[in-house]
Amino acid sequence: MDSNHAKLKSLPTLPGVYQFKNKGDKIIYIGKAKNLRNRVRSYFQNKKHQSSKTVAMMKNIHDLDWIVVDNEVEALLTEANLIKEYTPRYNVLMKDDKSYPYIQITNEPFPQVLLVRKIKKDGSKYYGPFTDSRRLRAILKVLHKVFPIRSCSFHLDDGVISEKKVSLCLDYHIKRCEGPCEGLVSEKEYQKMINRVDSFMKGDTNTIEKYIESKMLSASKNMLYEDAVIYRDQLNAVQGFSSKKSHNSSAFDDRDIFALSSKDDLGIMVIIRIRNGFIYSREKIALQNLFGAESDTFKTVITRFYMGSNLIPPLISLPKKPANHAELLLWLNKEKGSKVRFEYPKIGEKAKELRITLKNAELLLNEWIIRRKKHKEQVPKILMQLKDDLNLQVPPKKIEAFDISHLGGTNTVASMVSFINGKPRKTNYRKFNIKSINTIDDFASIREVVYRRYHRLKKDNSSFPDLILIDGGKGQLNMATSALRDLGLAYIPVIGLAKRLEEVFVPGNPNAQVLHRQSPGLLLLRRIRDEAHRFAISFQRDKRNKSMLESPLLSIKGIGHKKLEKLFTEFDGPKELANQTTDVICNKIGVSEIISEEIIKIAKTIVN
Repeated sequence: MDSNHAKLKSLPTLPGVYQFKNKGDKIIYIGKAKNLRNRVRSYFQNKKHQSSKTVAMMKNIHDLDWIVVDNEVEALLTEANLIKEYTPRYNVLMKDDKSYPYIQITNEPFPQVLLVRKIKKDGSKYYGPFTDSRRLRAILKVLHKVFPIRSCSFHLDDGVISEKKVSLCLDYHIKRCEGPCEGLVSEKEYQKMINRVDSFMKGDTNTIEKYIESKMLSASKNMLYEDAVIYRDQLNAVQGFSSKKSHNSSAFDDRDIFALSSKDDLGIMVIIRIRNGFIYSREKIALQNLFGAESDTFKTVITRFYMGSNLIPPLISLPKKPANHAELLLWLNKEKGSKVRFEYPKIGEKAKELRITLKNAELLLNEWIIRRKKHKEQVPKILMQLKDDLNLQVPPKKIEAFDISHLGGTNTVASMVSFINGKPRKTNYRKFNIKSINTIDDFASIREVVYRRYHRLKKDNSSFPDLILIDGGKGQLNMATSALRDLGLAYIPVIGLAKRLEEVFVPGNPNAQVLHRQSPGLLLLRRIRDEAHRFAISFQRDKRNKSMLESPLLSIKGIGHKKLEKLFTEFDGPKELANQTTDVICNKIGVSEIISEEIIKIAKTIVN
């Protein structure tokens, strides 16, 4: 740390969460502690026994923050939430965990059953997460076939029903809904159905089967054959779903079994859910940045996996104790509302279950490593050709392209787009407002944004592109290479692609590089250049629209948003407007001479 350790001295001796930051003020690690002062100081005192990755992290720590909480359980949850939000570089990361889906039963008089990807503290029930999307689709399909769950999103209560604000839809007429919107089913009866949905989601299909079978027999006995057919189809759906569940002969409690297989900094955690003697689901979680103890990894996954879920079992089977297991159990008991215990079986059937779960994890990890290796090895042919065309050392798997856009000398902006293996990676796109100049100067603008982009990457120790593409000719290219040279990054290949003749310029060569006009490599470069241009124009348009909304021209009586939009379309900003005659503005915009004079007057004020 660059500071005089004042922050280390002022750390409290209370439970809380600490955050390490790099020079760019980006959070690179989040941890929790029973005693913040002792835990954080240990990083700077006990360097002998630290892992190589911890040593690497320590070199990048420039600052720290902390949050004091009431107790260790709250610290555990705060740590998990912050890691999920910031995805720090040195924390264990659950790959794609932000997108894991849940089934939600909403908290309202006539609940809906929805597929959601975010848990809200709104009193709803959430079942999941489900990492196997096919399994989730199968569950949803059965739910909607068996239960008359309303599909509309209206809020229904006694007031809405009595005032007849919502009418029956097609679902009612095809007997997929019982019509709560018009009071055709009471809230009490609807809730009974939701309770059965709740039981189904917890894996209790036997009770549902018996209930449907009794309804089918009753309907048949009373010669309500059409209803009996519906119940029969529902029963077949539930039994079909049950038959797909693997039977587990052991008559143990409902439980989840966790096992981890890891190699280097990658891992797969497999969780097998067993409910009512059947394997209810198998979830797999891909993990990255594994450089701590396995017990910490189990702690992280358990916390994140069960946060907000209504599928917490009474028993969790593990190969070893997770870190902070006492705090974890306190929290799980509170979340479930009843006792939860950890078990670490060494012999017998439960130990066999653990071995099977571990075998699943090992097989899935091997598959993942092979896929990653293949993905790294596979280089599209077009990139290999581009490597040869431009005499590059390596195929340009990662290409970043820049473009400048301006409107009559105002609102000058720049865009940067990123292509990985020849495909756009929109999460890496960036927008820039030009800060250093107030006039039209594409050369200076390109220099500014290239310097800003790679100065930031250098500061954050991020990876650089294999090729930089500049929209422009020799002038813009020279400015970009100048910026890279100042940063000590002159080794990064950079080219310019001029619009007029699609000419490719490379540093040190005054003449354009000759590429066949139908060369796949040139076509890719044009596509990337055009995407950078499109992105810059869209940013420019957004800024222009914002300028229009804030424009002092709107203060003129007779100028509304439509007239203003026409002004911005016909004239390139206030500078051009200030140099027009009243006749030109009258003819092009269709306003009076008095209004034209006011427009010119305000435009001159803006320019000056």
